[in-house]
Amino acid sequence: MKIGDLARKGGVSVETIRFYQRRGLLPEPPRGEGARRYTEGDLERLLSIRAAQTAGFTLEEIATLLGLDHDDRTAARALAEARIAAIDEKIATLKTMRSALKTLVRECAHGEDGPCPILGAFSIPAKTIHVGNPAGKRRV
Repeated sequence: MKIGDLARKGGVSVETIRFYQRRGLLPEPPRGEGARRYTEGDLERLLSIRAAQTAGFTLEEIATLLGLDHDDRTAARALAEARIAAIDEKIATLKTMRSALKTLVRECAHGEDGPCPILGAFSIPAKTIHVGNPAGKRRV
């Protein structure tokens, strides 16, 4: 199959396939007479990459997974456990963000005078911003 067919069947763009090839996740078939031809094995590998991304693995982790022997349960489990820990950390961060926003929304809804707490929470006085000179020091 041609690259466009592989992309369509894999649910990605042609550029994504080329990106995966540059990253070493997908092989680039040799150029025969005419267009490169991809196999069902290439499609299976592409679908595996997409499934691993859906599970939250990074491209680097996916490359490691693809390089593992199919019987290497220890390494696969260690990667998955590390990914679960990273996801749990993101969830905790998102919960904190959600809670902070809910508090601001509640304060905005109950207060009728003065500035909106939501807008106030994200306002930074211009005098505290030092563009190009984070230390705020005078250059000589």
